[in-house]
Amino acid sequence: MTEKTLTATPPPVRRWPALDLAGTDFDPVLAELMREGPVSRIQLPNGEGWAWLVTRYEDVRAVANDPRFSREAVMNTPVTRLAPHFIPDRGAVGFLDPPDHTRLRRSVAAAFTARGVERVRAKARGMLDALVGDLLAAGPPADLTRAVLSPFPIAVICELMGVPAGDRHAMHTWTQVILSSAHGKEASEKAKREMSAYFSDLIGRLADSAGEDVTSLLGTAVGRGEVTPEEAVGLAVLLQIGGEAVTNNSGQMFYLLLTRPDLMERLRAEPGIRPRAIDELLRYIPHRNAVGLSRIALEDVQLQGVRIRAGDPVYVSYLAANRDPDVFPDPETIDFSRSPNPHVAFGFGPHYCPGGMLARLEEELLTDALLDRVPGLRLAVPPDEVPFRKGALIRGPESLPVTW
Repeated sequence: MTEKTLTATPPPVRRWPALDLAGTDFDPVLAELMREGPVSRIQLPNGEGWAWLVTRYEDVRAVANDPRFSREAVMNTPVTRLAPHFIPDRGAVGFLDPPDHTRLRRSVAAAFTARGVERVRAKARGMLDALVGDLLAAGPPADLTRAVLSPFPIAVICELMGVPAGDRHAMHTWTQVILSSAHGKEASEKAKREMSAYFSDLIGRLADSAGEDVTSLLGTAVGRGEVTPEEAVGLAVLLQIGGEAVTNNSGQMFYLLLTRPDLMERLRAEPGIRPRAIDELLRYIPHRNAVGLSRIALEDVQLQGVRIRAGDPVYVSYLAANRDPDVFPDPETIDFSRSPNPHVAFGFGPHYCPGGMLARLEEELLTDALLDRVPGLRLAVPPDEVPFRKGALIRGPESLPVTW
């Protein structure tokens, strides 16, 4: 990560507004920043100051995997950020560095292994079959988001977490408020406190459980003194919220397929390519607005001719990395035969999303069920009339009107 020639004058600070983008349109500000250079400086709508932005694939992976860039140090540093309420909680796994981060993730790792994910496959398929059956029974037109794409990921992540079915609506409501900047800081913080209190109670009751779900694993880890109750609750909240991101990702995925019937028909005709196609769609779809969590440089680091100084905040853009033409030839083209496809849609390094395997399972089940059981599925309105979420950190359609 060193360069012989350092840029004498740092790049200008670019304001990056919170854009409510529709469809799968790529953020025009991010596209412009990518054209200007691999390392730039940005100011987001909230927080303080400016931050470095890294967009080139190899640099993104390098920063994400380099211990000289700390998530934990963000706790003590005012950082420019997208959402007004996005304030880190001390001890939360997203703001820990190894070895504490490794210790905390290890406590729930069994639930996210291939075996752990396979444990919920049959139950997930059964829940999805019931939802699609209800969709068909009710008849067209329908809101695919309300009927299938929203309740399915909620049910699956709650199943994996060990949240009883009767509490799923509350979980969904809390998550939607937390993941939106439209409700304001106070409402989002209140929702986070309420979800935390819920998991605190649930984990506390499972200290001696032999269950394989996440809250049981956390309860056991707390009982053994491997993690603190506060750490367990913070991790549960993060995993629950992350699990619902599939709703928006799958919403964008099906919006794209419904507006590209050539792609939809190919997936119907060639079911064997669906897993590879889903990976390509995950690479292509801009699943979030702006950037996620920042890191703080712990020492001076030279990157692409720029000196990042100790204490500077740094963001990486996985969306930009997934459009790097040096790694993904013709990156604006959706190519179901793309191989290799080393996308970073689930992140990279120690903070790689633990739910990546689960998300792939859900997308594969959704694709199989909707393409095979609803062969005439199509949009019920023109593409530009599909409403997309406003003020959302994770992009996706508010509703997806369909008919068949």
